[in-house]
This record gives sequence, C-alpha cells and structure tokens, in this order.
Amino acid sequence: FSLSLLYRMLFYSFFRSLTSKRITVELKNDVEITGTLHSVDQFLNIKLTDIAVKDELKHPQLISVNSCFIRGSVVRYIHIPKDQAILELLEDATRIEARQQKKAL
Repeated sequence: FSLSLLYRMLFYSFFRSLTSKRITVELKNDVEITGTLHSVDQFLNIKLTDIAVKDELKHPQLISVNSCFIRGSVVRYIHIPKDQAILELLEDATRIEARQQKKAL
C-alpha cells in the first residue's frame, strides 16, 4: 500500500460515517453545494441528495437539481457540521497509519 492510498482509505471510512448528514462540498470551480450525504466510494466520489447551491444567482442551472454525483477529483473542500468533526480521532488514526508505514519501510 502507498501512503496516499492509506490516507484515502482513512478519509473514506470517515466520510462513510457521515452518511445521512448534511455537508457542504466546495468544488475547484468555486461552486458550493450543500446536501445530505447519500454515499461515498473509495475514490471519494460523493452522491448528495436534497441539494442547494450557495449562490443560486450565479448558478441558476442548479436550482432545479435535487441530487448530484460529484467526482472526487473536482472537490476542493468538504465542510462538515461541527458536531461531526472528531479531529482527535482523525489525528490519532493518521499518526497510527504513519507509524505503521515507517515500520514497513
């Protein structure tokens, strides 16, 4: 396993735990979409339902869209609710993975 694959799997597991929660996905083209996380895959592709676009005047084509699939490679940030941000768990898991990776070398 490469280190990037391990980190991707860590985030995959974390985002799977957020299924059915409201999140905001900021895309690389500056579009921000808020919706309910329906699913996420190992490539961090995301499916959102019950979506709303942040700036409807700038993106009127998205007003009537109810759900969307977002390719992981176009995501800049994913904003999660504060009550779902378990930073200690993510930091600990990242340290453990890094330690295991060093031992494998």
